[in-house]
Amino acid sequence: MADHASTYHRGEMDIQEQVSTFHLVMGMTKWGSLAVASGLLFLTLWFCTGAGFLGGLVTAGVVLALGIFVLRGGKAAAH
Repeated sequence: MADHASTYHRGEMDIQEQVSTFHLVMGMTKWGSLAVASGLLFLTLWFCTGAGFLGGLVTAGVVLALGIFVLRGGKAAAH
């Protein structure tokens, strides 16, 4: 058997693409969840309560604005 253990060097792999992909997936999850929650709130208030179209739209807009404010919060300190 060939000895491949000597060719491996711990910590020398460039992981920039993995980091970029991770940040993309986390961003899509974060903003997608806000969009789904806001849309679901709008449709629920419009069709399932007496709030109607305008009440659902205003409430969903407020939740969307608050969500954008919270999710855009400052960058966390690097580890």
